[in-house]
Amino acid sequence: MDRKLSPSMMCVDYMSLGKTLETFALQGISFLHMDVMDGRFVPNFALGTDFCRKIRKACTIPLDLHLMVERPEEKLDWFAPQEGEIVSVHWESTNHMQRLLTQIRGYGAKAFVALNPATPFTVLDYLLDVIDGVLVMTVNPGFAGQKLVPSTLRKITDLRAYLDTNGRKDCEIEVDGNVSFENIPKMRDAGANIFVGGTSSVFHSGATLGENIARIKELLQ
Repeated sequence: MDRKLSPSMMCVDYMSLGKTLETFALQGISFLHMDVMDGRFVPNFALGTDFCRKIRKACTIPLDLHLMVERPEEKLDWFAPQEGEIVSVHWESTNHMQRLLTQIRGYGAKAFVALNPATPFTVLDYLLDVIDGVLVMTVNPGFAGQKLVPSTLRKITDLRAYLDTNGRKDCEIEVDGNVSFENIPKMRDAGANIFVGGTSSVFHSGATLGENIARIKELLQ
């Protein structure tokens, strides 16, 4: 399965946004990770509908919409998901997950279930026919700059085995949270194939954006 990079747009330098998008396009970035927070499901606000729509118009890279919001089924239309984009919704955020995933697929988007660190992946038992991927949170959602929850590495490994055993070798695993230069190889070896890079990798201050992306690509080999 191809390994892909999805930079966290919550961590971008907004004063250099245009140049950053140009670099992403030149580097062949797969997705742009859009952290949407409502201040209720997580204790923070981030990236609203207008910003997501403007980014979509500014470049051709598909969006990776991560909806950290309560009752996402009531707000999905606000973001107008496009064909080929990813929409991740948290298991903990809705009482009607099967219906919501079907709704996402109706847009032509890829339907991912996001799981907080303490949420077992067995909640997917009766959703395997309506998911395209799983977003494993390797930190508790809400804020950038957190440390990896160590047990989530084992969770990635166990999830990959679970999906493969249940006939879903095609199902992707995305990781989000302290996806650092140090942790990327561990996440890769555990079975992840989409990596949400933030301040500890893509936007690391120790090098240029292009240099950071080149380093990550080497780690993803």
